[in-house]
Amino acid sequence: MNVFRAKEISELPEMKHVTYLDQQIYIQHVDEQNETARIFPLNEPEHEFDVDVSLLTEHSF
Repeated sequence: MNVFRAKEISELPEMKHVTYLDQQIYIQHVDEQNETARIFPLNEPEHEFDVDVSLLTEHSF
């Protein structure tokens, strides 16, 4: 995923299906300068961490 799409998804009111290492995640914030995203797994909202946005995958149905 690119940084612009990650930022767009993080600002949408509806949830999108995005994964990191095959785990569905929520994007909290995107740092455009560093091209990283603050995320957490949907089943572990207390486990926040930063990842490179290129490691995120958007799934469409």
